[in-house]
Amino acid sequence: MKTWHLTTPIADDDIKDIRIGDIVYLNGSMTTCRDVAHRRLVEEHRPLPIDVANKAILHAGPIIKANDDGTYEMVAVGPTTSMRMEKFEEDFVKETNVKLIIGKGGMGPGTQAACKKYKALHLVYPAGNAVYAALHVEKIVDAQWKDLGMPETLWSCQVKDFGPLIVSIDTNGDNLFEKNKIEFNKRKEAEIKKIDAQVKFIK
Repeated sequence: MKTWHLTTPIADDDIKDIRIGDIVYLNGSMTTCRDVAHRRLVEEHRPLPIDVANKAILHAGPIIKANDDGTYEMVAVGPTTSMRMEKFEEDFVKETNVKLIIGKGGMGPGTQAACKKYKALHLVYPAGNAVYAALHVEKIVDAQWKDLGMPETLWSCQVKDFGPLIVSIDTNGDNLFEKNKIEFNKRKEAEIKKIDAQVKFIK
């Protein structure tokens, strides 16, 4: 396992050697992007009003404070379940050339294919740390599609040392969650056999 520090814009060469299980810290541009924004791009063919090419998106619905001077402040930003975006993510990556997809939990074969073909990473931010995550958002530089409401708005953020982010899918298309499922199932079967042997006397 290695630790990497990435700064946007991110080139293919910057992430080609990063592997599942590695830890990443992000500096630069990150935009929150949830279900409706994905649907608008993929199904309604509406271009994102924020350029995320060679940058990062975060599957999250943050809590935002609007200041009197018209600026915004990040209060809390916890990741939401990435699998909800699975049906959109392959096309989303193709259309936007986003390089880092950050969220909670694993993603499936569409995202794996996208990460391999278009050279991107899916990363997991540890759940339960929304306030801590907000501390690493230096400022909110733009807000688009505010008609969607606070959770679904595209909040474009400048972040510093945002992490730790655990690499879930790498540019080879390897999937940490799927590999772990296989390994854990092997261990489970072995444990079940041990338990069966110990309780076989029970009728």
